[in-house]
Order: sequence, then structure tokens, then C-alpha cells
Amino acid sequence: MKQLLYKRSHEKTVDDLKYHLHGDPHRQASNLSDVILGGQDGLVNVLGVILGVAAATHDPRIVLVAGLAATFAESVSMGAVAYTSTLADADFYESERSREYRHIQQVPHLERSEIQEIYRNKGFEGELLNHIVDTITTNEDVWVAVMMAEEHQLQPTNRRYAVRAALVVGLSAIIGSLIPLVPFAFLSVNTSMLVSVAITALVLFGVGAYKARKTVGHPGKSGLEMAIIGTMSALVGYVIGALLKVPES
Repeated sequence: MKQLLYKRSHEKTVDDLKYHLHGDPHRQASNLSDVILGGQDGLVNVLGVILGVAAATHDPRIVLVAGLAATFAESVSMGAVAYTSTLADADFYESERSREYRHIQQVPHLERSEIQEIYRNKGFEGELLNHIVDTITTNEDVWVAVMMAEEHQLQPTNRRYAVRAALVVGLSAIIGSLIPLVPFAFLSVNTSMLVSVAITALVLFGVGAYKARKTVGHPGKSGLEMAIIGTMSALVGYVIGALLKVPES
């Protein structure tokens, strides 16, 4: 019976170690968060810009020029931030990983005690706990990977994802930014402002609801929160434009 228990716990432990070594695929596949980050930021920021310009000038050509300038400046900026932040995450992970390697070589008894405490807090005790600790600490790579995931709550970040993250965030920002601009190419300024706000609120609601369905939370509540927060943020631009309105010649 003990042998069967050890075999099952060993298989479970090996599966957990593979998880720690290779990282959580759901966290690595972060395209959804990148799309939401770029799209939402572009949508809200550009809406704020064009509402402010529209309130100040009522000139559709100036609104379009300002909106397009903000669109591409925003997308390049967001892409650059995504690129550098991904590299920073990778560098930080490697720095902490190197430190853990030094620790298990210099003070292995303390690091072993930390592993033991981690799995004791998960409910393992006695011989089974010792078996898990022995399995983990037999291999330095496994040992460090578990410490990174369990103690530091860090997952590895592949530096090659930096370019992909930059492209996804940048393109999403462009698409999101163009949405509130479209009405100004066909409608009057006053009508375009109302339509842009309405479209933005609907898109933000849809994004929030979709995010909740893919992750956690109530779709309706999440969508409503995102719509309200995003729209109110953009309306700040309108207030500034209205206060600084350019006098008509």
C-alpha cells in the first residue's frame, strides 16, 4: 500500500515539477491580455483626445488629424512599452533564478527547509512530505524552478515573446484607436462625438464581458465596469477641450 502511495505521489510530484519547469501555458499565452491592453488603451486615449479637440475647435479636419496623430503615436508607444516590459520581466526572472542557484549551493539546508515548509503548508506530512522534498532537491534545476514558482510566485518569461507582445499590443492599439475616429469622417462633429462615445462604451462593455468569460467574474458586471471607467476617463478630454475652447473667428 505504501509503495502504491509513493508511486502515485511521485507521479503527481513529477507532473507538478514539469509544470514549474515549463511554466503555466495559460500565463505564457498572454495574447488576450495584450490585445485588451493595447485595444482598451488606444480606444480610451484617442477618444479623450478627439473629444477634447472637437469640443475646442468643432473642426472635423483638425479632429481627424489629431486623432490619427494620437493613434500612431499611441500604438508605437504601447508597443515599445510592451517590448521593454517583457524584457524587464525576463531579466528580473533570470536575476532571481541566479540568486536561487547561489542559495542552494551556499546554504542548501535552509533552502531545503523552505521547500519542506512550502509543501507542509499544502497539507503534506510525514514520510510523504520527506519523499516530495527529496524528489525536488535531488535536481538543482527542479529545485530552483519550484522555488521560483512557489516562493517568489514568478513564471519564466521567454525573451522571444517581447517582439510578439510589441506587435500584438501595437496593432491592437491602432485598431482600438480607429474605432472612435470613424464617425468624424462621415458625420458632423456634434453627432460624431455622441456616436463615438456610444460605440466606445459598447466596445468596452463587450471587451469586459469577453474577458470575464475567459477568466473569472460576471460578464455583465465586468463589461459595465470597463465601459463606465473607460468612458468617464475619455470624457475628461472633453471637459478640458470645452474649458479651453478656441474662439471662433
